[in-house]
Amino acid sequence: MKDDVKAHVYDVLAKAFMQEGVRTCFALLGDANMNWAARLAEQGCHMIYVRHEHCALAAAMAYARKTRDVAVATVTCGPGVTQLITALPAAVRAHLPLVVFAGEAPLKSGWYNQEIDQAPLITATGAAYHRLHMPERMPVAIRDAFLQARRERRPVVVGIPFDLQDRAWTGPTDLPKPSHQLLPRPSPIPPHPDDVAKAAQLFAGAERVVVFAGLGAVESGAGPACRALAAKAGGLLMTTLPARGLFHDDPFCIGIAGSYTPEVGIEYLKEADLIVAVGSSLAYHAGGGGQLWPKASTLQIDVDPVAVSQGQEVARHHLRADARLGVEALMAAAPARDRKWRTDAMAKRIRDTKPDSMKFEIEPGLLDPRDVIEALEKALPKEWEMVNSGGHCSWFFAQMPSRPQENFLTIREFGAIGNGISFAMGVAAAVAAARADRPVVLFDGDGSLMMHVQELETIRRHGLKILIVVINDGAYGSEVHKLRSEGLPEGGSVFGYCDFAGIAKGFGLAGRTFKDLADVPEAVKEFGASGRPAVWDFHVSDKVTSPTIRRAHPAKTK
Repeated sequence: MKDDVKAHVYDVLAKAFMQEGVRTCFALLGDANMNWAARLAEQGCHMIYVRHEHCALAAAMAYARKTRDVAVATVTCGPGVTQLITALPAAVRAHLPLVVFAGEAPLKSGWYNQEIDQAPLITATGAAYHRLHMPERMPVAIRDAFLQARRERRPVVVGIPFDLQDRAWTGPTDLPKPSHQLLPRPSPIPPHPDDVAKAAQLFAGAERVVVFAGLGAVESGAGPACRALAAKAGGLLMTTLPARGLFHDDPFCIGIAGSYTPEVGIEYLKEADLIVAVGSSLAYHAGGGGQLWPKASTLQIDVDPVAVSQGQEVARHHLRADARLGVEALMAAAPARDRKWRTDAMAKRIRDTKPDSMKFEIEPGLLDPRDVIEALEKALPKEWEMVNSGGHCSWFFAQMPSRPQENFLTIREFGAIGNGISFAMGVAAAVAAARADRPVVLFDGDGSLMMHVQELETIRRHGLKILIVVINDGAYGSEVHKLRSEGLPEGGSVFGYCDFAGIAKGFGLAGRTFKDLADVPEAVKEFGASGRPAVWDFHVSDKVTSPTIRRAHPAKTK
């Protein structure tokens, strides 16, 4: 914008976003946001232009998780906003700080085709919505939206009529202080000595302790303290799904808690008499109700400990504290005792036992998804970024124990499939913003990828180095297995094996269908050298049912 040209409101709004430190924005343009977005790009923001509004928000979700900062997306008014409704509840439940610039219908029009009352739609998801109808106050309102997103760790959507955006700016020339200069910087909360003493007494009386870490443990840097506490107890380690990999190199880590627990982990959890949950909300799918540890008491170490979570009683013992400080205090107070549960034989068994030993008859020409994951686990470099999508196949992808937490992203809240390709784009953008040169590997299912397959074009256009691994069972995996367990017709969940390699090539990406897993190592080298985004299609048998489905939906006997 030339200095002698009168500034518009959208010019100032773009400056307000840039002052908040926004350097990446996921966008789909329309009448109500395109002028602002053009100015944002002009001022140096890296714009990722997607093909569907849902994907803009979902990519921002992954970007926020990866960078641990506020992420920004933008859509137009009306149908642009309504396309956000599936992603927003997931972002709310995952506690992801986002600011969404959404247009609104012009105020001057008595009737506008895309007009809708947007606020109730947004607030119904749990996100916040702010109507910005006073141009002079808009810069402060933008700052406050970022403050709210940071403090409450949830999405904030700002709706701005696009006729107001187009007005000449008549307000002050100075912008308010950005949110990151105003946000309180509270120190980590230490535990109360009385609570530490009670927790130490509980700990001292336990014989089989499992230290269970969630994202709170990751964010507070409590990983080393959790390892030390488990060692002092002679106990084991495990994590939630989002925190998987925090103890990837510890021989006494039994994997993921809850729906994704491997066989050996389930066995040892049945023996446990104390679960120390660190920085975890003890959610239903993480086994928070004690389904997997029926003999154990639960001690929760968290800044916001709870007795009931998602309708289940989860913990009767609590230590209110920052995760790291709480674990360190318990370590210092708990007496050391000779523990006999943890042994070298146990470590060997954890290392050598397959996550799932169930036998299945694999049809000729198809692969066992567990073998696919094992081959990828061996071949993919440890430093590459991994993204796990949703759906039936996600159980298999999660069983990659050598992958560190910081390189493996999972967002599973709200249970929606179709997000994987967006999450991969968000991670790729975050990696690029950090000036790192690491490929991103997305693990997805055929049904999930088909929901937003148009974003293959976005990946190609922006030159994102993403490898998409498709576990293709020709069906909606969860549904087909559930229908079979009920003895019901499965036709509505079976679609056949489409040619993802051909689809990828049609979008300008590399594509390959794997028939022999011996080809994987060389293919990994070729992808790493080329830098060209690619889709790898693995046709797997739909007879292989994940342990999650088998436990929750056992076959009915006649």
